[in-house]
Amino acid sequence: MQKDYLLKERPMRALFLFALPMIIGNLFQQFYTMADSMVVGRYVSENALAAVGASYSLTNVFICVAIGGGVGASVLTSRYFGAQEYRRMKLSISTALLTFLALSLALAMLGLALGREFMVFLKTPEDILDMAVEYLDIYFMGLPFLFMYNVLSSMFNALGRSRIPLYLLIFSSVFNIVLDVYLVRALGLGIAGVAWATLIAQGISALLSFLIFLRELRGYPGNNSEVQTENHGTSNPIPMPSPCKNVTIKRFIRKFYNIHELLTMCRVALPSIFQQSTVSIGMMLVQSVVNSFGPQMLAGFSAGMRVESICIVPMAALGNAMSSYTAQNLGASQKDRVVKGYHAALRLVALFALLLCLTLELFHFPIIASFLGTDGTKLALETGSSYLRFIGFFFILIGLKMCTDGLLRGAADMKMFTIANLANLSLRVIFAITMAPRFGIAMVWYAVPLGWLVNFLISYGEYRSGKWQAKSVTA
Repeated sequence: MQKDYLLKERPMRALFLFALPMIIGNLFQQFYTMADSMVVGRYVSENALAAVGASYSLTNVFICVAIGGGVGASVLTSRYFGAQEYRRMKLSISTALLTFLALSLALAMLGLALGREFMVFLKTPEDILDMAVEYLDIYFMGLPFLFMYNVLSSMFNALGRSRIPLYLLIFSSVFNIVLDVYLVRALGLGIAGVAWATLIAQGISALLSFLIFLRELRGYPGNNSEVQTENHGTSNPIPMPSPCKNVTIKRFIRKFYNIHELLTMCRVALPSIFQQSTVSIGMMLVQSVVNSFGPQMLAGFSAGMRVESICIVPMAALGNAMSSYTAQNLGASQKDRVVKGYHAALRLVALFALLLCLTLELFHFPIIASFLGTDGTKLALETGSSYLRFIGFFFILIGLKMCTDGLLRGAADMKMFTIANLANLSLRVIFAITMAPRFGIAMVWYAVPLGWLVNFLISYGEYRSGKWQAKSVTA
């Protein structure tokens, strides 16, 4: 398959071929946290499952920051790739990697310092608080690896090389599951065992990804030392490398880092981070409502959310594929092809939504039982299975939302994109917080599709206006 197939293949085929490795890869990525939940739920205790679930709403925010940042930064990479501006493409990539390395280190230190305070704020039940904090402390130590892998995966996707992250994810996911079982069952490390397994597997995967990516970049002409960017007011020319062996840190930064590229990238990356995080931030804020119903309901809800996170993988992958597809085709001045791709993506969304609905309606109870085991309490099982039966009917909404958001993000049309996702977040949180204490935990369920629907309607209105066709991340 040629690297520029997003520009030449039939839209349906191009999007499917591009999204399929991401779907499979993201499923394996979800196996990280799903394996953690299943191992502790079966081999430690239901309280341990509740502790991991209570942590998940917070850890998923960091995951979404990494994914959103990578997807946002890769839009600029896709645009340069489509326009065959390989030198600027390499400079934008090195700028993104250095930026997210610094951000991940800062967030890791913040998490280690305030992890317990976060969990107390979320009203985590006292009997699982210490276990949740223990899991989080180890998780935060591996945050730089998480960021490195996700940003590099997005860069691979921007270059049309989505199979490489897939192979790495398959390896790391299988390795993570083996470590989970060994550290928990054989060594008896409990909840700390699954956290260490995740850190080790992600670390190895991130380092391998970095080495492979460096080799991939060598196949494109130009290098950072040759880049001479246009004078945009905030950028400086990148000097030729000095023959002196003692290269200073300042010269190294000037060679691989460019402020103009960073600011241009932030126009897309920051709203993309917000978009990817809205669901997770909403989950985190709503988590305090769910926590107040006790550990049993929390365990059932946590299991249901794990399944939901797997179910939305194809929708998220199609949205990210639509982003790269739009950016590359706009870079190549093929606007009509973007519209055809959007219609093809919506047809794929409808197919996936139907399959997911049928699966959850038929197998909701055994799916939840696989997390809680035979010792799971009746209340936990009923909570998780009832959530799955309800949410299965509404995955079409998040698919429509993500594909439309993906097109806007790929076109760098970020104003209404941001407003739509802010409306989604606000509505979900306000509805759940005000209604659930009065009418029960089911109100948390209803808030989810309501937020998805409002988000889609706003984004679709912007798409229909046609304003996205005039946007440009390099303007």
